[in-house]
Amino acid sequence: MRETSFIEQNQPKWEELERVLESPYKNPDHLNELFIQVTDDLSYSRTFYPNRSVRVYLNGLAQRIFLSIYRNRKSQRHRLITFWTDELPHLVYESRQAFRLSFFVFALSMAIGMLSCAMDPDFASVILGDDYVQMTEENIRSGDPMRVYKQRGEFGMTLGITVNNIYVSFLTFVLGVFFSIGSIALLLYNGVMVGAFQYFFIERGLFWESALTLWMHGALEISAIVIAGAAGITMGQGLLFPGTYTRMQAFQRSARRGIKIMVGIAPLFMVAGFIEGYLTRHTDLPDVARGFFIVVCLLVVLVYFVWYPWMKSRIGFDAPIRDARIPPDDLLHLNFTQIKPSGEILADAILLLKKRFGKLLPPILVAALLYTFVVFIFAGKPPDEVFTFPSDIFFPVTLMGQFFSASNSALAPVMAWFILTLVTVGVFDGLLKEEKIAASDKKNWWQSIFICALGAALLEGILFTQNGYTVILVWGLFPVIMLWTYIAFREKGGIIASIPRLFRLLSGQYFRTLGLISLMLVLGLLMLTLLNTGLGWFFFSLLSWVLNFEQSTMDQIGVVALAYIYIFLMMWMAALLFAGMALQYYTLLEIAEARTLKARIESLGANKRLRGMERESILSKGI
Repeated sequence: MRETSFIEQNQPKWEELERVLESPYKNPDHLNELFIQVTDDLSYSRTFYPNRSVRVYLNGLAQRIFLSIYRNRKSQRHRLITFWTDELPHLVYESRQAFRLSFFVFALSMAIGMLSCAMDPDFASVILGDDYVQMTEENIRSGDPMRVYKQRGEFGMTLGITVNNIYVSFLTFVLGVFFSIGSIALLLYNGVMVGAFQYFFIERGLFWESALTLWMHGALEISAIVIAGAAGITMGQGLLFPGTYTRMQAFQRSARRGIKIMVGIAPLFMVAGFIEGYLTRHTDLPDVARGFFIVVCLLVVLVYFVWYPWMKSRIGFDAPIRDARIPPDDLLHLNFTQIKPSGEILADAILLLKKRFGKLLPPILVAALLYTFVVFIFAGKPPDEVFTFPSDIFFPVTLMGQFFSASNSALAPVMAWFILTLVTVGVFDGLLKEEKIAASDKKNWWQSIFICALGAALLEGILFTQNGYTVILVWGLFPVIMLWTYIAFREKGGIIASIPRLFRLLSGQYFRTLGLISLMLVLGLLMLTLLNTGLGWFFFSLLSWVLNFEQSTMDQIGVVALAYIYIFLMMWMAALLFAGMALQYYTLLEIAEARTLKARIESLGANKRLRGMERESILSKGI
């Protein structure tokens, strides 16, 4: 290629690079891409135009990009400082509408709680609980209405309150995934509770005493809940108003912003827990001192989360919000030719479920509904005798076994096997489509279903045991069964021929596979626990607002609703595990047979390269 042609071909790109370098805001990732492009051009010019000005120009351009990257690279300490001084205030300012909505909802719900108590004397018992109301009345009669804050030791109370504050705030944030409605609902619930608590003491002439005691820690604690609600609303807005992004891309972007806001209120949790554990109990302090302390806490929140972001918006933020770049969905693809560690396989499994979400969601919804209907209808028992759920649904992992055993319903194992088969077919078929397997290489549909049904039956057989060793069996045999099922599903060999094939792939790699299944089980169980808690609370609150039956009837409805939510979430956890084990097959295949490596070795010499660029027969053409 002649030098003039080389310059004309690349000049627009080089001009764009100069404009980016002159811009005050530079994306480090984009600069890295530009640096690679310039160094490629520089390498080419050094080879074919070593004594020309274009080489000097490109060398200077590469130096400018290099210096820009390393001059703007921030240390970890500086990154931490700028998060609190610039990035978090910027996020708060950009999310100011969500903050206003969160505060308005909480304030309105407090007013509703107070008004409801004024109109109905029994409302406080409904919201706060009969036991709490009776205990507080006894404390009032004994002359120490705030005795509830003195019943435990300082350290134990601080730790318990901090954990509870984190849980409530995190749940308020997570429920924003339901299009922000969940966060708003939890703000309403907590606001009504605070309003009812406050009015309970107003009725008894203890307004100042209760307010000074409650708001000593509540100024920070309740502020954290309101901010967590704003973070949840911010996250849900990505689903409600995706803009030019796809709905899932917008959700990823808004979720990252919401998480950063949640990180920003971590100090409020800890300080509020310390105050409630160590300071709130001292009700004998002068009212002026307690009132001054409350005002200081409120000022800290208002200055940092209201005034400071507004002030920074007027003088200008130091940098734009650091949003991670989200590639278009059509650029996201699975690579089946690499040896990948467990973390990358897990990420690929999540990516596969994301891409197949629309295909998997309807059948799983319907199948979970069918499971719930069949099991309860043919059990011949009240719902609470078929499945049992403890009052604390935050730890539902121990409840999994009852959905796969026949202890209370003979049809539960059959329906569980049916849903496992459905999920297996959906995940494996989606993976083959991502791999773009030719139609001639696929088994017929009924043969594929039979293979998945057989694998699901073996899994159900393990889960059916319900003994102390069931967990060990699941951990040790689940990956073996799923790998064998996927080998039989994908490859041309039959079910029997897949067994020696399985042992060849697992030879020396079994513990690698156990590491992957351990990682996926921990993540899956954690997400199952959190989502079950959030979905359960949200669904029960909705039922209690819409339906008005006797308590016994509501309890039975609650068991049915919990069963449906639980089986639905467990099937998504199963889909994640199935996808992970199927993707592990490609890593084991590459380790055992090195197909990609052999193909690269065979291609050596086919294309001659010079400093990373193909000669394109330049020398033979004499150009």
